[in-house]
Amino acid sequence: MEDEIINSQETGEIKPAKDTLLVLNTHTNQVEMVKGVDQEGNLQKVSPLEKNENDQLIKVDKHGDIFSNFFSNFYRQLKNPTRFSFFKVSEYDAVNTAKDLQKYVDQASPEEKERLKDYEVLPKHNNNPKNQNTMNNNTENQEYRFQPEQIDWKTMEKFGLNQEKLEKMDAMDSLLRGFKTNTLIPITINLGTAVSKMDVRLSLQTGDTGQLAVHLHGIRKEPNLNMKFLGHEFSDQDKKNLKETGNMGRVVNLVNPKTDEIIPSVISRDRLTNELVAYRAEYMKIPDEIKGIKLDEHQKQTLLEGGPLYLEGMISKKGESFDATVQFNADKRYVEFLFGNNQAPQQSQQPSQLPAQEAPKVFRGKELDDSQYEKFKAGQTVYVDGLTDAKGKAYQGYITFNKETSKTDFSFTHPNKLKEGAKPTEDHKTQTAVNSQGKTNEATKNVKEPLESKQQQPVNKQQEDQQKKVRKPRRQKL
Repeated sequence: MEDEIINSQETGEIKPAKDTLLVLNTHTNQVEMVKGVDQEGNLQKVSPLEKNENDQLIKVDKHGDIFSNFFSNFYRQLKNPTRFSFFKVSEYDAVNTAKDLQKYVDQASPEEKERLKDYEVLPKHNNNPKNQNTMNNNTENQEYRFQPEQIDWKTMEKFGLNQEKLEKMDAMDSLLRGFKTNTLIPITINLGTAVSKMDVRLSLQTGDTGQLAVHLHGIRKEPNLNMKFLGHEFSDQDKKNLKETGNMGRVVNLVNPKTDEIIPSVISRDRLTNELVAYRAEYMKIPDEIKGIKLDEHQKQTLLEGGPLYLEGMISKKGESFDATVQFNADKRYVEFLFGNNQAPQQSQQPSQLPAQEAPKVFRGKELDDSQYEKFKAGQTVYVDGLTDAKGKAYQGYITFNKETSKTDFSFTHPNKLKEGAKPTEDHKTQTAVNSQGKTNEATKNVKEPLESKQQQPVNKQQEDQQKKVRKPRRQKL
């Protein structure tokens, strides 16, 4: 098929129309048009409702390997590329197609949204990047933003580092993904007249000229929370949260110093270096399930707003139940466990966070029905079944909400039964008196076997014969 053509009003010449890219944010369901990728790997885009003549969309060739190679390189530059779905469309129809796609997404069922994968463009040499959970040694894998040969090894040598050393310290993988190294790296800076040794975290970032630069993240005694950070002034609660948990706990508007763009973001403290780190809220990825606990929409929203979330009944790899607070960390870029702060949050709550005294409606992934929940939140004991342990084995038990501690108590036996202990009921009094207390019952006094539960009469012919039998007194030996 011949290329479509468009008429340039400025020059009057007829030009072949190129293709451009639409992007669907799979977390927000927002469809936009792609302008490019900035130096930090952030996607630059514009809404079809806001596009004007000055907005230059990305232009790509329509055919063959040229597009495949372009898109693979483009995809590799992105931070968190798997949260986006890309579609190649004609530049001429981009605005209308984006609007139509947005209408489709807004009304589509999950099954209908799944059909969009048939039209999605994917990077070269990768059939399904969204379902890939493990890394391999292929440097073309889309999860790597950089390749080893792009690193300025001459600069690395000035710090006393080379590829072999970094690989032995397990630092290469995180660097190539575009993250900071997971641990502190000892470096030596030789200035000729002075030699300085220090521990730093390393990261790779693309400079203004497009060249890959090595960034050093040195250790600070403490973060400077009295100064504005990208336009944000820290409140007393912000400072307290950053010092105690490392996460500020809310989304705030930050200002990009280069573009003056206002960017809703979360802020965390690098616990190894005390450096402040910001992360765009739109890139936050919240899992559907954490250690066996399926998150409801209310809980997900709490995490998306940067707040802490206290979860009970999570199952560890050893199959043991544990409770902990979880929260999104801007430095790590994922939801982390706060084991040192795993009490139910006592600080001022975010609007979407559950009040301290409110009973959860989901227990270990099992949602209570309305009748169960009314009893449960009133402090009554509720029986729940359909629970599954880490090995997939079903089990059931009783839960009671403790309003004083805001915790859920679980027991395999009804708590009232446990309190009663060995106290017999009316139906078991005869059994307990005869078997345990040495007392007699006329109807069963000659029965030799221990009585069964609720038994007050002989239950078989053998016991009847024993009861009827009259024993003769033994003769005394002289």
